[in-house]
Amino acid sequence: MTTATSPNPAALVLVVEDDEPMRRFLRSTLLGRDFRVIEVATLAAGAHAVAQDAPDLVLLDLGLPDGDGIDLVRRLRGWTQVPIIVLSARGPEDDKVAAFDAGADDYLTKPFGVRELFARMRVALRHHRASDPPDDPVHEVGPIRLDEARREVTVVGATVHLTPIEYKLLTQLVRHAGKLLTYQQLLMAIWGPAAVERVHYLRVHMASLRRKIEADPARPAWLVTEPGVGYRLRDAPP
Repeated sequence: MTTATSPNPAALVLVVEDDEPMRRFLRSTLLGRDFRVIEVATLAAGAHAVAQDAPDLVLLDLGLPDGDGIDLVRRLRGWTQVPIIVLSARGPEDDKVAAFDAGADDYLTKPFGVRELFARMRVALRHHRASDPPDDPVHEVGPIRLDEARREVTVVGATVHLTPIEYKLLTQLVRHAGKLLTYQQLLMAIWGPAAVERVHYLRVHMASLRRKIEADPARPAWLVTEPGVGYRLRDAPP
């Protein structure tokens, strides 16, 4: 993996491309517009870079040595909404439809113009930032109040002291109240990609969290299990 930084760093762009001349072109072009750049040449390295470096945008080739880039799009969409723009020599409509169905934000067919690339990048970044939650919001769901600025949790007005893992778990659920979060989504968000198979981690910490949040932990009213799939925080009383 290669990282390049411009003198006035702005957004961080991950380039997943195995063609060296194309990588060199994208690197110089992006640095010329003050982007920071990470370069990798495989799907595996791309997935690792997204988890480790949290880029603001991904430029993704489809024909990579260890597989199809569409597989990486699907994998990333399991846990992140980072903007993904496909840059591919494949022009047929079916390839574009497959990329969009997998979760890509945009698709440019090679060769492409630099002005068009930057226009597409601006749109993708703008849409992503517009969808971000406000900084340090306060969430109120049923009896639960979570203040991210103060890292405070109260239940029916009483302060609840959570461990760091319990706090991260509750924050994920509160931010997506009413929605099912899969075990893999929660494991990825809290522990990262190395833990996506360790569902027992979640069970242990969820049991502890319920003891602090629920009036009757044995019959939870808010922190609900969807058997075999994941957990959901109800956004209305049962």
